Formats: sequence, structure tokens, C-alpha cells
Amino acid sequence: MNDMAARWLFRTWCAGVLAFLLVPIAAIVPLSFSSGSFLTYPLPGLSLRWYGEVLGGGKWLSALANSLFIGAAATVAALLLGTLAALGLARRRGATVAALKLLMLSPMIVPVILVAVGSYFFLAPLALTSSYTGLILAHTVIAVPFVVVPVLTALELLDPNLSRAAAACGAPPATAFFRVTLPAITPALASGALFAFAASFDDVVIALLIAGPEQRTLPREMFSGLRDSITPALTAVATIMICFSTALFLLMQAVQRRASRSAARRVG
Repeated sequence: MNDMAARWLFRTWCAGVLAFLLVPIAAIVPLSFSSGSFLTYPLPGLSLRWYGEVLGGGKWLSALANSLFIGAAATVAALLLGTLAALGLARRRGATVAALKLLMLSPMIVPVILVAVGSYFFLAPLALTSSYTGLILAHTVIAVPFVVVPVLTALELLDPNLSRAAAACGAPPATAFFRVTLPAITPALASGALFAFAASFDDVVIALLIAGPEQRTLPREMFSGLRDSITPALTAVATIMICFSTALFLLMQAVQRRASRSAARRVG
């Protein structure tokens, strides 16, 4: 097989994999513009009625506001805790450090239902179930590993001589961190923040156990809609979530490119 045939075979394989991943998602979008009351192909007509129902107020907009608030609060808490944990574990070796790393990554490894049940039994005696505080704490638990992994990797790859050089120039530890370390790990922080927010925004299992009527998130509202009545309003919500997730990904890419250019200019 010559090189040309191999390249075409590779491109065909990649196109097939992308189609397998994207076609089920893309099939949702046209259904959100259906003028009918059921999920059917071909579409009986085109309409924005379902977007008007979702964005016009009521339970969907309230659930979206809850998801954004809880996701943002959990992301901020996860960034703070995950970055501090990564700073404490970076460049350290030993059985204790390995055990701590495994413990911090356990919410990413164990089934989410176990995290949800454990969070419920921890928060219930504190009267934090059916509250924003309890749900934010539970979402922070599942979001922290998504911050620890990229930030810890970035810190382990960072040249330690940079901090030493800053200290040799008279910079205190705080100044060295904010002027040297923090700019270098900004792409990792952006990546961790994105995945932490996505982990919170997409959760439904923890929300089912801990959230009360006032804390109904968007995934939980969608889950309830699937049980009660399946309408194109669900596909409109799903399309909005797809667009929102894509915008977050593009924002992360822009932050990473800007940080890379800034680092290149400093090196130059």
C-alpha cells in the first residue's frame, strides 16, 4: 500500500469516527426546531416555539439559572482547592503522596452514585441537603479532580529553576508565584475550570439526592421531563447546552493560546 492510499484510508477512518460521535448529537438539533408536539422525523414544520417555552421563563429558565450559579460556585471552590492540592503534591514522591493523589482522584474513579450517597449521608446530619450550600459542596467534590490533574501535570513539567531565579532576584514566595508560576500554569487552570464546570453542569445523580425543589438544576429538570412527557422542549434545552459547552471550549482554547503567546514573548 502506497503512502497516498494509506493517507486516504487514515482520513476515511477519522471521518467515520467523527461521524459516529457527532451524528447522534447533530440529530438532536433539527428536532428542537420542530413545530410538532412529538419527536418525529420528518419534521412537520419549522418553529421556534420550543425555544420560546424554554427561554420565556418558568421552570426551564429557573433550572438554567440554578445550574449556572451552582456550577460557577463549585468551579471557583474546585480551582482554589485543586490548585492548593497540586502545589502541595508537586515534585514530591513517596507512598503517602501516592495515596493522597489516589484519594483526590477517587471522585473521578468511583461511580458517581457512591459519591452521591456518601455526600447525602455526610450532609444530612448537617441539615445541608435541599440547600445551595450542600449541592455546591457535593459538586466541588466531583470537580476537584478535574483541576488537580492538569494543574499537577503543569507544575511537574514546570522548570523549578524559574522560581529559584525569581527568589534569587529578591522576589518573595507570593510574588514569585503570581509573576512566574501562575502565568505558566494558566492554560492548565483554564482546562481544569472548564472540565470542573462541565462536571457540575452535567450532573444529575447528585442533584437527585441532594437538591430540593428550589435547587432543581437543568439536568435534573430534563430527567424529570423524560419521565413525565417527552417533548421537543427537551431537544431545545439540549441544543442550548451543546452551544454553551462549545462556547466554553472555544473560550478555553483562546485563553490557552493567549497564555502560550505570552509565555513565548517572555522567553524571547
